[in-house]
Amino acid sequence: MKPFAPAAVLVGAVLCLAAVTGCSPAPRNTGPLRARPYTGASAPGGCPTAASLSLPKDFPADLPVPEGAIVTSVEHRTGGRLIVATVARSGFDATLALLHKRLPKAGYTPKDGEVEEDDAESNFSSPTVRGRWTLRKMPDCEGGVYLTYLTSAVS
Repeated sequence: MKPFAPAAVLVGAVLCLAAVTGCSPAPRNTGPLRARPYTGASAPGGCPTAASLSLPKDFPADLPVPEGAIVTSVEHRTGGRLIVATVARSGFDATLALLHKRLPKAGYTPKDGEVEEDDAESNFSSPTVRGRWTLRKMPDCEGGVYLTYLTSAVS
């Protein structure tokens, strides 16, 4: 048996390392819908300072949105899905309470929701709309929360 040449050992080590790292699983999105960070003008603390975008005409008029929420993005997707991202300054607990109280009063039935320390989400539906909301604390904006809605018309 011939001894390995140093170059062969180095090539073997590199190939082994590439094989090990190439097989590691890619990080996955842990949730079906996550609020996007605000990309417009922000104050030094991370709170949005730009004027709110308008809610689109196809956003359900009876879907509760916290008073003073700033609409930071609107995205139309295939299948008639609409994503509206907002920042509310009423705090996590107050915004969560508003959603729990006002959605059913507006005719929306919550389903499959969960609440954790820094985020919460729930599906909801009505006879004409189905959707999901997500709520996430903003660590760099006192009292700020990302509140995102995904909606689509029931066919």
